[in-house]
Amino acid sequence: MPKIFNDNNVSFKLKQASVPEFCWHSSVNLAELVDSQQLNFNIRSLDPDRYTYPYHYHWNAEELFVILSGKALLRTPNGVEEVSEGDVIFFETGPEGAHQLYNHTQEPCKFLDICTNMGFDVCQYPDSNKLALKTGQVFQLDEEVDYFKDEDKVREKWGHIPKS
Repeated sequence: MPKIFNDNNVSFKLKQASVPEFCWHSSVNLAELVDSQQLNFNIRSLDPDRYTYPYHYHWNAEELFVILSGKALLRTPNGVEEVSEGDVIFFETGPEGAHQLYNHTQEPCKFLDICTNMGFDVCQYPDSNKLALKTGQVFQLDEEVDYFKDEDKVREKWGHIPKS
């Protein structure tokens, strides 16, 4: 059955990170209220002089922003540009889909944030060289390595293998 969300039936909670510049208001994951299987979506409001999540991209989720009111600056691999009410912005998976919003105005910027839910996602943060798993675990990346790095002594790791 269709469900309509609007200011009359959606409440917002302040999401304040340990770094003061990262602060926004967010609805609950509205997808949970309708038992969505393939989407996560929230309505968010970004106050003046605040940023959304750190600059990031998803490895297993596409994301879409619909600017409902206000304006913000959007940072992507192509640079920075202003987005405003009525804009629909698509972010593909991988580095080309990296993004972050900053509210450079004196008014809140409200937007719908829609993200595909494929069961598992990893976010990568190019500015800080980190990976975050959907489980909430975050790892610092020191270097990219070959898939078989440190796998060369496989027989020793198995120990004694009886012969048939």
